[in-house]
Amino acid sequence: MKARITVTLKNGVLDPQGKAIEHALSGLGFDGVGQVRQGKVFDIELTATDKAKAEAELTAMCDKLLANTVIENYAVEIA
Repeated sequence: MKARITVTLKNGVLDPQGKAIEHALSGLGFDGVGQVRQGKVFDIELTATDKAKAEAELTAMCDKLLANTVIENYAVEIA
């Protein structure tokens, strides 16, 4: 079973890396780019066969390691 976890900063949390990317795109001539928010993606392969159990494990992984839930949101997708 394969899963994708997308972690993004919560609204209102400053994103200096996103701001730097936004300015770099503008400097490269890409006009019309509004706000850029940077995040991270984890692709995880699991040996589990039970989707509900896999989702619970992935949520625990996010809560314990993959996301800082004070300032980040995460979304889990199982394929």
